[in-house]
Amino acid sequence: MSALTRLKDEAPVPSARTPQRAGGRGGLRRYKGYLWVLPALVFYVTFAILPAFHTAYLSLFDWDGVTLATWVGLENYGEVFSNPDYRNAVGHALLLVAFFSWIPILIGLLMVGLLSRHRRRGMTFYRVLFFLPQIVPLVAVGITWRWMYGDDGVVNQLLRGVGLDGFTRAWLGDFDFALPAVGLVGTWAMSGLCMMLFLSGVQKVDTSLYEAVRLDGAGAVREFVTVTLPALRGEIAVAMTVTTVAALASFDIVYVTTSGGPGSQTTVPGLLVYRLAFSEGKVGLAAAIAVVLSCLILTIVFAINRLTRTDP
Repeated sequence: MSALTRLKDEAPVPSARTPQRAGGRGGLRRYKGYLWVLPALVFYVTFAILPAFHTAYLSLFDWDGVTLATWVGLENYGEVFSNPDYRNAVGHALLLVAFFSWIPILIGLLMVGLLSRHRRRGMTFYRVLFFLPQIVPLVAVGITWRWMYGDDGVVNQLLRGVGLDGFTRAWLGDFDFALPAVGLVGTWAMSGLCMMLFLSGVQKVDTSLYEAVRLDGAGAVREFVTVTLPALRGEIAVAMTVTTVAALASFDIVYVTTSGGPGSQTTVPGLLVYRLAFSEGKVGLAAAIAVVLSCLILTIVFAINRLTRTDP
């Protein structure tokens, strides 16, 4: 027998248990990954998921927050959908979507189209300037704009300065203009966020695409439509989601500027939940409104994600 044959005969036969040990190690690594996620998952379930289920549970009761609750089933939901004041509040929130979401996205796209075509000096200054509303507390934003909308505020002073005295008014006290005035505060607050998202998205676009379009003789508009806009599809989806949620769940700006007035012209669901739960002692009804609002937000966000998804 040759030496080569002896070496082959003496070589250890691979054990069938070896792949199992390897698979066990792989499974252990996989479970170790879940252990890293576990603290955040526990925090999320404790402070988000469980309170949401508890809110849905409270919506089935007539409860003032102090005395013994009374089971009413779906009666609170029936009142939510039958009471015109509650329906109007949802309508006001949907109207604010145009000011908080659609207009800021259009402004952000316009600014990106102007700033991204050519490199300009001072881009960092522009980014800080437009993003500044995001780091200012919304309560401070509401107080500032309430002063600006006053009878002797900046808005009316500017109108008088250009000879438009007939257009001056108490903006936040006007039944026709109060809600659009509050909406423009949201436009100012959200436009910088949209612009920053879009500027970040433009930086990932291959510059050769712009060069190719320019060689074909495309102008600024065609370049934006054929190259920039398709590349920002994901960023537009994120901006639309964030701003739409901010509009539907708005509370801070409305509470500080108008408190839902004049009358109920600027009342939104978030303000209704606060009033019913903490002022009128109708916790169950407030919980029902919160559940309906949450379902509305989830439905709209799901629709946005479906419409803006990039995969076939």
